[in-house]
Amino acid sequence: MSVVVFLEDGGDLSLQALTLAEVLGEVRALQIEGPYAPAAWARALVEAAGDADIVGPGSDRGNEVLAHVAAQLDLPFAANVIEVRGQDVTRIRWGGTLLEEARIHGGRRLLTAAPFAFAPAESRPDPEVLTPSLDGALTVVDHVTPDTGGKLSLADAKVVVSGGRGVGSSEGFTILEELAGLLDAAVGCSRVVTSAGWRPHSDQVGQTGTKVSPDLYIACGISGATQHIAGCKGAKKLLAINADREATIFAHADYAVVGDLHEIVPAITAELRKARAT
Repeated sequence: MSVVVFLEDGGDLSLQALTLAEVLGEVRALQIEGPYAPAAWARALVEAAGDADIVGPGSDRGNEVLAHVAAQLDLPFAANVIEVRGQDVTRIRWGGTLLEEARIHGGRRLLTAAPFAFAPAESRPDPEVLTPSLDGALTVVDHVTPDTGGKLSLADAKVVVSGGRGVGSSEGFTILEELAGLLDAAVGCSRVVTSAGWRPHSDQVGQTGTKVSPDLYIACGISGATQHIAGCKGAKKLLAINADREATIFAHADYAVVGDLHEIVPAITAELRKARAT
């Protein structure tokens, strides 16, 4: 069976979509050039794909383009898929808290690969490049990047040190920032922190904030609410520090420390300084 994979770019999410596509059949890779116009990009994919299944990356753009493809073809679309068995799929719902078993009723499969559910493909085929007509299409003309003041981006950071209600105040984040500085890490927070005005929304990790996938996520004084776990579940390792031994975050942690973060975080920082001085 022929499968078209829409490569948004050369990043990991596109390579993960390629891994899913290779399981389904003989792959043709397509990439689109030009200003982003989701409806026009979808038309180009529909015309190029013929009767093939279409797989895209589970990014905001990949999901939007595939949704337009589904609307143009009047076919069902399954987003954030982690497994395919014929016309049956397993996909992630509700910010990663639910796995849904579904059956696709249609002649073709339109899918996006859930982020971090597949290992990136080791090789990337040379894609066929499409240049869609933009006549009458709505296009994205500009992206406004917020001023981060030189701070490391949460989305790009290899280490994230994040704080929750247990930090106690905006001033309490000083010890987290000190630790983050030693680890070349970004500082994040939970929704309750932004609601209290301790940190800006741009620092929020969660379903309604930034979804992160660092090598290490250090959760300090974070209880582990569902929406926060949805934002940090892509982390390769999670270290949780919390005074409440019953905190939900411990069920998701690779490493757990029960205790007062105001004592534990400075102790970690001191040990790091000592190790670097030797």
